[in-house]
Amino acid sequence: MSIAFDLEEAISFLGRTPKVLMTQLSGLSEKWASSNEGEKTWNSYQVLGHLVYGEDTDWIPRTKIILEYGLEKEFVPFDRFAQDQLYKDKSIDELLDLFAAKRAANLETLRSLHLTNKDLERKGNHPEFGEITLREMLAAWTVHDMGHVVQLNRILAKGYKEEIGPWKKYLTIVRSRPAPEE
Repeated sequence: MSIAFDLEEAISFLGRTPKVLMTQLSGLSEKWASSNEGEKTWNSYQVLGHLVYGEDTDWIPRTKIILEYGLEKEFVPFDRFAQDQLYKDKSIDELLDLFAAKRAANLETLRSLHLTNKDLERKGNHPEFGEITLREMLAAWTVHDMGHVVQLNRILAKGYKEEIGPWKKYLTIVRSRPAPEE
C-alpha cells in the first residue's frame, strides 16, 4: 500500500525525528556511541553528523534552488562523509542539540514557503538522478529520516548481539546486514 505525499504529515514526521533521537541517544556512553555494524559502516556520531550536515546543505537549500531556478541550476553534490571532519569533536549530546536546532529552523523555513501542489510539482536537477520534483525530494527527506532511525536502532541492537544467546534466532535486527557506507 502506498500513501500519497502530504506536506503537513511530512513536516510532522520530520519534526519528530530530533525528539526520537534525543530520547534514544542522549547521554549515550562512548562505547555505545562509537559502536558500528562492522567495517565501512557508521557509528551513532557519524549518523547524527550526517543528519546535521544535511540540514545545512541538502533539503532546504535544494528546495530553494528548485523554487528559484528549476532545472537551470544543478544541485551541488552532497558529501556523504563531510561529518567525519566537520563534527569529529562533538559529543552525542552536542550533535543532538545541533540537529534539533537546525531541524526546527529548517521546518520553520519550509512552512514559511507556503508551498502549493503546483510548487510540489516543480522540478530540480539532481547531480545523480537528473530531473526530480520537489514533492519527490521532500518525500525522500522524510524517508531518509526514517532510514537513519532504523539504522541507529540496528547499530545499538548489534551492540548486544553476542549477549542475547539463542534469541539471535528471532531478533532479526542483529542479523540484518547494512549496505557499506562508501
